Amino acid sequence: MELQIQNLVSSIRKEGIEAANKEADSIIAEAKKKAEAIVAGAKTEAQQYKDGAEKEIAILRESAAVSAEQAKRDAVLSFKAEVQGEFEKILAADISKELSGAALGKLIRAAVAGEDISAYAAEVSEVSDALKAELAKEIKGGLEIRPTKSVQQGFRLAAKDGSGYFDCSDDAIMEMLMPYFRNLDFQ
Repeated sequence: MELQIQNLVSSIRKEGIEAANKEADSIIAEAKKKAEAIVAGAKTEAQQYKDGAEKEIAILRESAAVSAEQAKRDAVLSFKAEVQGEFEKILAADISKELSGAALGKLIRAAVAGEDISAYAAEVSEVSDALKAELAKEIKGGLEIRPTKSVQQGFRLAAKDGSGYFDCSDDAIMEMLMPYFRNLDFQ
């Protein structure tokens, strides 16, 4: 009987171990499935985060490129404005310096060349002895030279009958020349 009890205990034990092993295998298989599902979900989520980060990086790179291009354009425009301003200052200073005395007389003489000089009056800021000496021949021919407050530097050649004038003041000459400096293209 003892043998039977032992066999019965062995049999119960064996069945219990087999059942426990089956249950353990089932639990392990279920845990593996859940782990695989969790890993797959984590991989999918990680890929989504990666894709989102790559999109954001692409947007940031594009934005940085656009910002850099804008900064470059702004720098070029600023440089162009600075250079243009300096040209204007130099041009204004040189014109003012050159439009006086004997040089002014030569310009007036060139402006009335081939014309009936008695029909014109040269308006200047100041009638100097150097100007009178330079234009002595023209003054004898009827050219009138008169001072005016509206001309700071240079001259304005006006028809005595009031029909018109040719403005060669520093402001007018600068205005005529500046379009050539404004269209400078820096690249």
